[in-house]
Amino acid sequence: MAALNADPLHPRPIDDALDPKRRFGESSEANYAGAVSFLRRPYALSAEGAEVAVWGVPLDTSVSNRPGTRFGPRAIRDASTIMCGDPAYPFGFDIFGDLAVVDTGDCSLDYGRIEQMPAAIEAQAAERYAAGAHLVTLGGDHFLTYPVLKALVKKLGRPVALVQFDAHQDTWDDDGSRIDHGTMITRAVRDGLIIPERSIQIGIRTHAPTDCGISIVDGFLADELGPMATASRILGHVEDQPVYVSFDIDCLDPAYAPGTGTPVSGGVSSAFALQCLRRLGALDLKGFDVVEVSPPYDHAGVTSLAAAHLGQLYLGLLAERKRAGKRIAP
Repeated sequence: MAALNADPLHPRPIDDALDPKRRFGESSEANYAGAVSFLRRPYALSAEGAEVAVWGVPLDTSVSNRPGTRFGPRAIRDASTIMCGDPAYPFGFDIFGDLAVVDTGDCSLDYGRIEQMPAAIEAQAAERYAAGAHLVTLGGDHFLTYPVLKALVKKLGRPVALVQFDAHQDTWDDDGSRIDHGTMITRAVRDGLIIPERSIQIGIRTHAPTDCGISIVDGFLADELGPMATASRILGHVEDQPVYVSFDIDCLDPAYAPGTGTPVSGGVSSAFALQCLRRLGALDLKGFDVVEVSPPYDHAGVTSLAAAHLGQLYLGLLAERKRAGKRIAP
C-alpha cells in the first residue's frame, strides 16, 4: 500500500516517472494514476548517468501468426505499476535503493520502412550501450533480439552465451536478409553473435530443422526437472561466459500467457519461470529481453503482468550483483 505524505493536499506523490531529479527508491504512487513507465522509473531521453536503461521495441512486422506485439511494451509498463510500493519479491529490499534505472521510452521505427527496422533497432540499442547502460528490452516480437545482440556484441567485442526461454527454437533457415521471428537465432549463430556450445534453450515444444549446436531442455524435460534443477543445468552449461537472457513469453503455458502470437500448450508456469530465473544471478549477465506479449489476445492482463514480473526479477538480480560489488554495465 502506498504511503501517505504529511501534506493533506498532496497525500501521495504523483507522476514519479516525470521527475528528472528522482533516481533512486521505490515509487509509492497509486497504481491506477500517474504517468506510466516501467516500475515507475523516471523517464529519460538518454541513458547517460544510468546503470540500467529499460526501453521498448514496439515491433510486430516479423510475426508468422497473430500480430499485436507492437502493443506489448505499453501493456507491460502498465501492468508493472501494480508492483510498485513494496519491496520486490523475493528480494526483500528496495532494488532501486542504489541501482539507477531509467525508462528511455521506445525505439523509433518507421512502419512504412520495414527493411530499415533492423538497423534502426541496432543503432538505438547501440546509443544506450554507448552511454554505459545495461539494457532491458520490452517487446515486441522476438526478431528484435537479433539487432539488440548485434549492438551488444559490438560493445563487448566478443560473442555471448544465450539463455533462451521459449516454446520455439527460432532456428529455421534464413538467407541472411529475412526479418523473421522464427529465424533470428540462426542468423545470430551464423554471424558469430552467440556461442552455441555455451547457449541453452528452455521450454521448447516444437521442432525446427536444426538446433544450431544449442543445447535444449524441452518442455517435458523442464517439467520433469523442475525450476531448481533446470536452473542448475543452465548454470553448469553456460559457466563463466557473458550471457544474454531472452524470454519469449510463449515459453509459459497458454494458461499463464494467453496474450501471445503463437501459443503452445504444455509450457511452464509463471512460478516455474520466476523461480528458475531467480537462481541465475551467478551468471555474467549482459542483457535481457521479454518479448512476444500480444495484448489483443490477453485476458485480464495476465500475460503482461507475467512479463512485468520477469523484468522486475531480472532487475533484482542486477541489484544483488551491485550489492556484491559486481559490474553492472556491459
